Amino acid sequence: HKSIGNCPFSQRLFMILWLKGVMFNVTTVDLKRKPADLHNLAPGTHPPFLTFEGEVKTDVNKIEEFLEETLCPPKYPRLAAKHRESNTAGNDIFAKFSAYIKNTKPEANAALEKGLTRALKKLDDYLNNPLPDEIDANSMEEEKGSNRCFLDGNEFTLADCNLLPKLYIVKVVAKKYRNYDIPAEMSGVWRYLNNAFTHDEFTNTCAADTEIETAYKDVARRLAK
Repeated sequence: HKSIGNCPFSQRLFMILWLKGVMFNVTTVDLKRKPADLHNLAPGTHPPFLTFEGEVKTDVNKIEEFLEETLCPPKYPRLAAKHRESNTAGNDIFAKFSAYIKNTKPEANAALEKGLTRALKKLDDYLNNPLPDEIDANSMEEEKGSNRCFLDGNEFTLADCNLLPKLYIVKVVAKKYRNYDIPAEMSGVWRYLNNAFTHDEFTNTCAADTEIETAYKDVARRLAK
């Protein structure tokens, strides 16, 4: 079993291909010893990238667009989210996490941690509030919260392929290097993560926790005493 290594951008694309039912091979590369053909393919850029009919795409968003347009119905399922907000839910979590984990000043730690918690809370609210199509307009009952599995409903969409790999890194790394746990009362976030783990598309494309921890060994700064 070759380990995949920690790259949320690659995992995002693996998940898309898996969800579309495409057979694909994963070629892992040691970035310290890049093979020559890779270097010639896209000089100066990091994987992942896609080559198609001689054209190289290096921007992950562009690759995602290309896959969604090219691998389309009737042969392949559409994966785009129906609700625009699903695409931006949680989109500031990774930046807040990075600031928190790279910080070396003890006096800044509490505020940065709060920033991460706030960003997670926004995601939690999104996951716990019903989407428009979950609300029954004719019902007189009081609105209930949502218990959907994923951002946009009960099926994975492109929004999940983007957010989940990053969210999982946040969970693993913040715990390991800052002893930070995603608050237990964030039921939406925990439901989301737990549901992801019931799907091969996520578990089989996810790096092992130890891989993720190792990848962040030099990024995560110790707080100066």
